[in-house]
Amino acid sequence: QVQLVESGGGLVQAGGSLRLSCAASGLTFSTYTMAWFRQAPGKEREFVAGISWGGGTTDYADSVKDRFSISRDNAKNTVYLQMSSLKSEDAAVYYCAARFWGQVMSHRAEYKYWGQGTQVTVSS
Repeated sequence: QVQLVESGGGLVQAGGSLRLSCAASGLTFSTYTMAWFRQAPGKEREFVAGISWGGGTTDYADSVKDRFSISRDNAKNTVYLQMSSLKSEDAAVYYCAARFWGQVMSHRAEYKYWGQGTQVTVSS
């Protein structure tokens, strides 16, 4: 079965950096568009960043542009989210999601597979 396993979350000071990883199994990774979403307490799950199946196209939420970078390694079946200049409002559970073959989309309904999430806490 398909599994997406996130890692790399934790506690970081405001202004610091973290790199999240999402290891995929049970699917042909190179044919899936991947994305990161996040959900803070009491808020809707929101799109953070996405990358096309070949890595040639990326998209970001306005709130993270110029601070976050998404990348993928198809040989390792892994997608990454490098987060820099973290702010308190970036604190959330971060989820990895997969969408077969399509464009990067910002609506969570477009993604079929989801990981269990990893917590990011930002201290001020």
